[in-house]
Amino acid sequence: MSDPLLALSPWKSPEVTSWGRLPMNAVDRRTGAHSLDGDWRFQLLPAPDAPVGGAWSSAAVPGVWTMQTVPGAVVDLPQYLNIRMPFPEFPPLSPDANPTGVYEREIDVPSDWAGRRIVLQVGAAESVLLVHVDGRPVGVSKDSHLAAEFDLSAVVRPGGRSVVRLTVVKWSDASHIEDQDHWWHGGITRSVLLYATDPLHLADVSVRASAEGELRVDCRVRDAGGALPEGWYVTGELDGPDAPALAQDAAFDLANAEEERVSAFLGEARLHARVPDVRTWTAETPELYGLTVRLHRADGSVADTSRHRVGFRDVTIVGRDLLVNGERIFIRGVNRHDFHPLTGRTVTYEDMRADLVLLKRFGFNAIRTAHYPNDPALYDLADEIGFYVVDEADIESHDHAHEIADDPRYLNAFVDRVSRMVLRDKNHPSVIVWSLGNESDYGANHDAAAGWVRRHDPTRPLQYEGAAKRGWADPDVASDIACPMYAPLEDCVAHAVSGRQTKPLIQCEYSHAMGNSNGTLADHWAAIEATPGLQGGFIWEFWDHGILQSVNDGRPVGRGGAGLYDNGVAAPGYRWAYGGDFGEKDHDGAFIADGVVLPDRTVKPVMYEHRELAAPLRLQGFRHEGLVLSNHQHFRGLEWLAGEWELSLAHGGTLTAAADLPDLRPGESAVVPPPFELPADGGEAWLTLRVTTAEDLPWAPRGTEVCAPQVRLRAAEPAEAPAVSGRVEIDAEGLLVHPLLTVSPTLSLWRAPTDNDELGGMALRWRTWGLDALVRKLLSVRQEGDGVTVLSEYAGATGVVRHRQVFTPVEGGVRVDEQAELPEEFDDVARVGTAFETVAGLDLLEWFGQGPWESYPDRSGGAPVGHHRVPVDELFTPYLRPQESGGRHGVRRFTLSAPDATGLAVTLDEPRQVSVTRFRAEDLTAAAHHDELVPRAGCVVHLDAAHRGLGTASCGPDTFPSYLVAPGVHRWSWTLRVL
Repeated sequence: MSDPLLALSPWKSPEVTSWGRLPMNAVDRRTGAHSLDGDWRFQLLPAPDAPVGGAWSSAAVPGVWTMQTVPGAVVDLPQYLNIRMPFPEFPPLSPDANPTGVYEREIDVPSDWAGRRIVLQVGAAESVLLVHVDGRPVGVSKDSHLAAEFDLSAVVRPGGRSVVRLTVVKWSDASHIEDQDHWWHGGITRSVLLYATDPLHLADVSVRASAEGELRVDCRVRDAGGALPEGWYVTGELDGPDAPALAQDAAFDLANAEEERVSAFLGEARLHARVPDVRTWTAETPELYGLTVRLHRADGSVADTSRHRVGFRDVTIVGRDLLVNGERIFIRGVNRHDFHPLTGRTVTYEDMRADLVLLKRFGFNAIRTAHYPNDPALYDLADEIGFYVVDEADIESHDHAHEIADDPRYLNAFVDRVSRMVLRDKNHPSVIVWSLGNESDYGANHDAAAGWVRRHDPTRPLQYEGAAKRGWADPDVASDIACPMYAPLEDCVAHAVSGRQTKPLIQCEYSHAMGNSNGTLADHWAAIEATPGLQGGFIWEFWDHGILQSVNDGRPVGRGGAGLYDNGVAAPGYRWAYGGDFGEKDHDGAFIADGVVLPDRTVKPVMYEHRELAAPLRLQGFRHEGLVLSNHQHFRGLEWLAGEWELSLAHGGTLTAAADLPDLRPGESAVVPPPFELPADGGEAWLTLRVTTAEDLPWAPRGTEVCAPQVRLRAAEPAEAPAVSGRVEIDAEGLLVHPLLTVSPTLSLWRAPTDNDELGGMALRWRTWGLDALVRKLLSVRQEGDGVTVLSEYAGATGVVRHRQVFTPVEGGVRVDEQAELPEEFDDVARVGTAFETVAGLDLLEWFGQGPWESYPDRSGGAPVGHHRVPVDELFTPYLRPQESGGRHGVRRFTLSAPDATGLAVTLDEPRQVSVTRFRAEDLTAAAHHDELVPRAGCVVHLDAAHRGLGTASCGPDTFPSYLVAPGVHRWSWTLRVL
């Protein structure tokens, strides 16, 4: 007998979005449900119509089979493609070779569930789910990122045992609208539950809670038998720490009697209340009330209960401003995929909480669920911790966007995916915007989905980036927000000041975080905060999606690899895999590694940059003999913060003092007296206000640093080490000879290309010019008194650089004055500076300048000036693909020392870009992964007169012209001494 589900071939029919699946709703059934998570029997078949037979292995649920070792003839490993589909078939076709996972286990149905409605919930499955119980067909579902529920009441027996089989087909017509710039996997990615309800049950609950305290609760009631029994009714109870007036018997009133009679017949009821002195919800003040809705039978007994957390808030668009509770807000957002380096798409509650806690600590206030609805627990956490969420439907048809946008065969899928997301997530106060999906062009299917949303939920705006093809100001598109991606900042500002702007401009993606990136982030935020009509955006993205891989067998390590990485670095014998590392021929390489955190959630330096740009408290220079403090929050005072002053003196160490923060409401400023009198002989002076949490918070213990705004109190005075009698040793090649140097100081114009350099085309130009293989030619060595002048030429493939070094003996060492003249064709180089290498054993770097973390000319706002000390081996940032790393901007002087305090000291003529690592630029350039790198025993040091900005050209704008390294004459000097 043929299987009707297989006969349906749902993986081939875009018109079929489900069969036998229950409607989506917002009633949370997780509490009291029986978890079916754990090891299931498993077979991986080559195609959905292949017979099940032979030996079973096991697979973890939830989990993707692509990350688990599955014995058998079918091998299916992760594959990464950004735009291209992993198979050549055009929509709606999928390949015949189609990995299909068959999961099977027994379930024991509790005997006390007799007479109850029994429901199976599968949290998510990629990409088509077929459900059988005891061999009987139950249902089908598509949409890889939303739960599917099936009524099993007719196919299981309370007190008995049944076999549940979940068949997951990897490729389908739906794959064409799930082309979402991340790893392709297959499996059951979220939890599987079994629960029971009374036949009379709450089918849905919709909550609307306004900032004025108006609460409306709409309930939909159904009965498994069909007709509703007479006399049912609904009650509600609202609780909160300061809401004692909302007792159950007075909290709500039903509608008038006639409406009640009609609604009861239709299975609908409305509850409403007004909460006095309501505490409103915002991302800064995530105030929540507990709501319990009870469905009663005619005799008053409770048939069903639904619990919710309610946040009272409004979201509106007025003119070109997005408002929360009437206030214009800034969106300091990030795009977030579900990801874990050991489990792929499967993440736990603890994983999600760790993500949000980290983001909150670094100043983020918004998340775009790129590019699909996230696990329900993430929205609970966003409600609790405080995040604005752009909730995005599971739609991206990047490779075939134009064809699918108007294809009526996909109409049902578009509306189904968008509507089910809204039905599930509509009660979360954190969700302030609905998104129709990502990179799917724009067509009738989007308009149809948007129409459904506007009718069902008029309380939130809609956004969709693809609608921008009609122009940012077009009022007749499905997007209420102009949400471009990677738009040049000058275009955004020009639009905002043009007089033609009609809606808020909030970039759905900007500041692409691939490798060593996020240059000009501070410039963007300076413009955003200064330009009405601009309200922020969402950095792309949160994660570097590196999968932990065994170098030995090339497979994902899986769940057993928890102890095999630390601080962003994989243990010996392992590495972070990216596209192409699992043997796939078609891939997009390291483009999967474009997050603000490394694969183990170790933060990249850009996080500190963002933290300062999002600082709730700002510090400005002197006004009326005092310092200006400003509250840059939208809704909150400073009572949750504490502060400490820190004075960094170039020649006098660091002083600290307690800070009394003024009572400032949002947007207010105050002038406070300086905490210190400046010593007369301390040299350059910088004042930092270290701001921490004053109490324990859900996302940070007391004392967690929130920001560290800084102002300069006194500039450095020019000083040059005077010449003394002595001798500078120069060898026959015109190179400095020094006991602590193993490679003498030479000119450097090359850096190991960043991902932005490679994908933006700069590295190709540099190679064409031959900057990676300059040939030095000594022109002359001239003795002038005790000093020596060396002239050299560095020849590239297309140009010659003239370089002069003047070595002058000074007390305790040598001063080096350098000049490099770049030809006009070298109009944009990576750096101009000096490179040398030291003897082994100098393992501690101490410096006065910006730090302690990595910084670059166009990404330095989060690195305060001060005295810093970091072991050399910790200076290097292990970006997934080895590249330029570890630089510190604005360094005035530094020492490199051994444990016995011997070593060398360098003083620079002005703040310069400095890097100290164990790797030459050519070492990094030649390596594809960090396991290929061999650290050098000594230090590789770069002192740069000029260093090119980072930009974001891997996907988006390059750095600004002010951060480029131009041709012409560059001069710099530095002094080398022995400690």
